[in-house]
Amino acid sequence: MAKIVAVTMVLITIASAIPIVAHIWVMPVDISTHGHLIDEQMSSTMAEAGISFIAAQLLLAVFIWMFSGRQPDAKIRTFPGGAKTMVAAAAIFVGMEVLALYAFGQKAWGEIYFRPAAADSLPVQVQAGQFAFYFRYPGPDGKFGPLHPDKINEANQNIFGLDVDNDPDSKDDVVTAEMGVPVNKEIHLLMHAKDVGHSFYVRELRLQQDFVPGLDLSLHFTATKIGRYEIVCTQLCGLGHYNMEAYLNVMSQADYQDWIKKQATMQ
Repeated sequence: MAKIVAVTMVLITIASAIPIVAHIWVMPVDISTHGHLIDEQMSSTMAEAGISFIAAQLLLAVFIWMFSGRQPDAKIRTFPGGAKTMVAAAAIFVGMEVLALYAFGQKAWGEIYFRPAAADSLPVQVQAGQFAFYFRYPGPDGKFGPLHPDKINEANQNIFGLDVDNDPDSKDDVVTAEMGVPVNKEIHLLMHAKDVGHSFYVRELRLQQDFVPGLDLSLHFTATKIGRYEIVCTQLCGLGHYNMEAYLNVMSQADYQDWIKKQATMQ
């Protein structure tokens, strides 16, 4: 029976590896300047973790096969050095794997989080709240008006709590439910949550960032392909989580200028 288990483990291991090696599941199109770094990191991680997984499962199958027919009176053999050696070897192996992933991933991580946005990037505020995303653009003055949490009122569409009567910088701000950006232009996201934890995820951008209530977050990207892409929340944020989505509309510079002017007239 034990040998059947060993053979079954080997077959399952091989079967689970075939779809990955054969690239049956293809990644969605990459539309960002940093996406290739994320894809390279994903490939390296899958290769390293996959080799480790296959080796561990095959080794376990070998042990099951070797010791399946042991007689009750047979001499018990122990691993050289005992359990301490095995634990130390496992710790060293896992540590080397973590360091390798760090070495492979530091360039991708640094490009997104450690390199500041360019001075001429387009700032866009992103607010996540149960269960919708809203986006705010500065007007012609290039400045955002201050937020007043006590003035947030979705009933009268004051999503960001702006005081347009007393804050001059707020008068020309543009608030939208869809995110429009020009292609090949760096976008600087200024992100905050209105209530609980949420997440901003666009798979084609290879970008995912959690919102942390009470914390302002900064993120930047450059979209390289015109199109309309889904933005979803990947943090369980309540009963309406399944329906929390918006869209990223990547346009030419001319189309973006027409779009933002149209949005301004609707404020």
